[in-house]
Amino acid sequence: MAATNELSGAKIEGRNIVQHLLAQRPAENFTNSATLRIRDARRQRTEAQVELQTFVTETNWQALYFTRGTNKDHAASLTVIHTENRPNEYRLANFSRPAGDTNESITLHGPQAMIPFAGSDFWLADLGLEFLHWPDQRLLKKELKRSQSCYVLESRHPEANGGYARVVSWMDIDSVRDAGQAAIVLAEAYDAKGRLVKEFEPKGITKVHGQWQLEEMEIRNAKTGSRTSIKFNLEKKP
Repeated sequence: MAATNELSGAKIEGRNIVQHLLAQRPAENFTNSATLRIRDARRQRTEAQVELQTFVTETNWQALYFTRGTNKDHAASLTVIHTENRPNEYRLANFSRPAGDTNESITLHGPQAMIPFAGSDFWLADLGLEFLHWPDQRLLKKELKRSQSCYVLESRHPEANGGYARVVSWMDIDSVRDAGQAAIVLAEAYDAKGRLVKEFEPKGITKVHGQWQLEEMEIRNAKTGSRTSIKFNLEKKP
């Protein structure tokens, strides 16, 4: 009985942390740019420039990612729509359709978004922090990670469908309590058989437009040996 109560308490705490994070939204519209650096399984390196535009409306906020350049293999345009108390919506441009076709994008939800963005190790779902929308959230413990006091959150998905089935994330306690933002120190994604799929490592955060923003994020793909980093060119304000 004690174990059941402890598990229930862990789920309640985990759910409360996630609900607090999902209720946050940017204070204003803003634009920045980033460099996507890809090293594939054959150790070939590619770079793509990415523009990020964030729009805040009365009902939601939207993050638009699109690549610049002539490399068609890394052409992408993605809009992630965040609406409180609703699942994320991912609108992905479909560049394979015939010229003149009016259906220019496809809309994806949940596990459908576990596909690569611009040929990189980042999935659409990674950019939307989709694991925070999964139904099973629990706080495993609190511990130091990279000299930061962290909540250790476990997120589970009942139907992995070839994607992530479980994500363990270390979130800086101060950023969650004070700013209500997911300052992730480290995250690990596992498949349904418990095998590590990817490791996410942020490298620096800074305050921009009243919000803590990532300076750089690297993903290491444990299955392919590839890795991708995205480094933002942040416009810092006093």
